[in-house]
Amino acid sequence: MSEGVGKVETQVAKIALPPDGFSLERGGVLCEIEIAYETYGELAADRRNVIFICTALSGDAHAAGYYTDPAKDPGWWDAMIGPGRGIDTRYYHVICANILGGCKGTTGPRSTDSATGRPYGASFPEMTVADIVETHCLLLEHLGITHLAAVVGGSFGGMQVLAWAVRRPLMMDRCVCIATAASLSAQALAFDSVARNMITSDPDWNGGDYYDKGAGPVKGLAQARQLGHITYLSQDIMKSRFGRERLADNEADTVGVGTLSEFQVTSYLEYQGMKFVNRFDANSYLRIMRAMDNFDLTTRCAGGLEKAFAPVAAKMLVVAVSSDWLFPPEQSKEIANALLRAGKAVSYCQIKAPYGHDAFLVDIDNLVAVVHAFLPWVGAGREDAPAPTDAAVSGAATRLEVKFATGAEREVIAGMIVPGARVLDIGCGHGELLALLDERRGASGIGVDIDLQQVVQVINRGYDIFQEDIDGGLAMIPDGAYDCAILSETLQVVQRPRLVLKEMLRVAREGIVSFPNFGNYALIWQLLRSGRMPVGKALPFQWYNTPNIHLFTLRDFEMLCREDSIQILETVTLSDARLGRALQSLGLRNFGAERVLVRVTRP
Repeated sequence: MSEGVGKVETQVAKIALPPDGFSLERGGVLCEIEIAYETYGELAADRRNVIFICTALSGDAHAAGYYTDPAKDPGWWDAMIGPGRGIDTRYYHVICANILGGCKGTTGPRSTDSATGRPYGASFPEMTVADIVETHCLLLEHLGITHLAAVVGGSFGGMQVLAWAVRRPLMMDRCVCIATAASLSAQALAFDSVARNMITSDPDWNGGDYYDKGAGPVKGLAQARQLGHITYLSQDIMKSRFGRERLADNEADTVGVGTLSEFQVTSYLEYQGMKFVNRFDANSYLRIMRAMDNFDLTTRCAGGLEKAFAPVAAKMLVVAVSSDWLFPPEQSKEIANALLRAGKAVSYCQIKAPYGHDAFLVDIDNLVAVVHAFLPWVGAGREDAPAPTDAAVSGAATRLEVKFATGAEREVIAGMIVPGARVLDIGCGHGELLALLDERRGASGIGVDIDLQQVVQVINRGYDIFQEDIDGGLAMIPDGAYDCAILSETLQVVQRPRLVLKEMLRVAREGIVSFPNFGNYALIWQLLRSGRMPVGKALPFQWYNTPNIHLFTLRDFEMLCREDSIQILETVTLSDARLGRALQSLGLRNFGAERVLVRVTRP
């Protein structure tokens, strides 16, 4: 990994406001606003290489680099931002700012209210995610930036990204939403409610007016952070790190805010609570939690989330974390599905990581590859930058690579596609067919694949893709959304081929299915001669290591189509062998074909 962006400093911008101040969405007014921010990478002459980073609930502007020592004070997303990293500062100018209501340099409860000369405290006006986005727009205006290459954020930062996408749809080219939700679940709301009660029940809370009365609600804030930290980690990580390990006798003493720490996990949470108290303000924590609790895109219009995304113009990437139970993958998938059904350009994938919600901060190798592949390239130089490779995505493969379709087969498929058609490539592999159809037929569309390695490659080619197990169906895609759906060398590897065929012809007017023909004479001859499962072009794996779980022939497929009322429009059989081609010319297609392509529809 590169050395990163190096030494940085936080800057503070005093935002010029109209005479009547900045009006907040829920009725309050701020007469003065200051915003703390950091920048990394050079700003291009045309000022269009800017990526804005949205922070999580307790994040700050210090996303990358260091102040004094890279080992002691690295930015919270330092592994993501820098030369050669996911957000490559050789090409992008990156801005990260503290949020409104925070306590790290941007106007918030600790700031002085010009009307009273005292800190706002609990009287700081209630704010929303929209208010946070609008103040960051004011910052960009202050910096002379009118367009963004991308807006990126995880967790609460992801909520801000969604607000950017619907409120300022033409301001950015792309949006990356990581481990987030369109609204908090009831369980997450419950955790926040308990955390608030911990703070406000502290004897030193004093109604939020504690700045000149001592340390403030230290115990309550520490306990609230402990509760929050539990939700950030997965059960597996808690078990592997701590289990039921106890502290040594000389360590089992009163620690931090006064709780007897008998187990290692208790000591760890005590440490996290006290560390948080030393860097964050209770009033800010309450205000930001309130904004997160109230965020709900479905309330923007009566049509639900799909209608809420109607204004979106940016290309979207939605990333879930497999072990996240605070913002579970189902919520990310809900966002991606709604965007897709609203007709927006969107890709979706799930990062397998054991760390829970915090994985997008601490276990980011796979995330780096996905983000790097997705971000728009600005100016010259993409050819010089390394593209994500399979090696960059560790532990992601779930199925053997089976894309061995020949150039001849792809040419036949291209010939079956109407120019300008919308295409769904199911089991799209690295996206070669999507690229060919785009180039030859001007086709647009989306791929579906289960393997994260494939997803990264397709995204890097510039095409949209959903990481999905197609055996579960294609529920995210509305009826008749595509002109043609393609199953190229895929039907034989799925668990439920009848369901996949049914779904294919639900979402598209026509389908193209290609598969190896296991009725081919060469395979039959090998089996008769050796008594063993044959290995060849149509069946290139040993029996114990094959992804082909359904071995069927052209006749088998034709019979299935009759049984399921699927109309065959066209059949093309291919063989590389002279004998195979001769057999086909004699009408023995099932015996001579190595590969089969069939165009189908519903009557």
